[in-house]
Amino acid sequence: MVKQATLQSDKAPTLADFKDVLDNCDVHIASAWRGQLAETLETAKVGIPICVCLNLEDLKCFESVETQYERWGVIFRNSIAIQPSNPAFPTHSGQIVLMGSPKSGFLEASFVHPVNYVSAYVTSSQRLVMSAYDSDRQLLSQTVLPGGNLANSDSSVPPNTLLSVTAGSIHFVTFCAFDGQFTIDDFRFCL
Repeated sequence: MVKQATLQSDKAPTLADFKDVLDNCDVHIASAWRGQLAETLETAKVGIPICVCLNLEDLKCFESVETQYERWGVIFRNSIAIQPSNPAFPTHSGQIVLMGSPKSGFLEASFVHPVNYVSAYVTSSQRLVMSAYDSDRQLLSQTVLPGGNLANSDSSVPPNTLLSVTAGSIHFVTFCAFDGQFTIDDFRFCL
């Protein structure tokens, strides 16, 4: 069972408002809050980490995903929301995940403001590389899923393995599975 918190208020959010719910990564922020969250991210004090976790459940199956989360601080490229019908690609939470499309095996996220940490739960048919880049597209950090981790396979790595990158001033992250398919769930980033 997935818990889902819906935040609604006429007051601007504070860091304390997000502490408990963001830690659980089961968050859906109501539409009225989107602008207020963006404003909070822009005015956050340095040294206080602010994390946003997207559970993706407000997306429709087969919806192209690009600017839906721009006010939350991230823009996706080559991404589609799916509800996996193949049991080899289970979700981590909820029913919706992201997949690279129309170009399979690749997905990119760019950040409105530079971030220091990015993570996602990944299930892939092949080796997958998650890379973080600065504003000049210079590689900052990289992590690798060494091989496929599909459910009911002989992989020693379970499906929905958490991959993360940490570096100063991350402007872009890419997920690449050469000649493969993958899904990501519970995409999280921290300032």
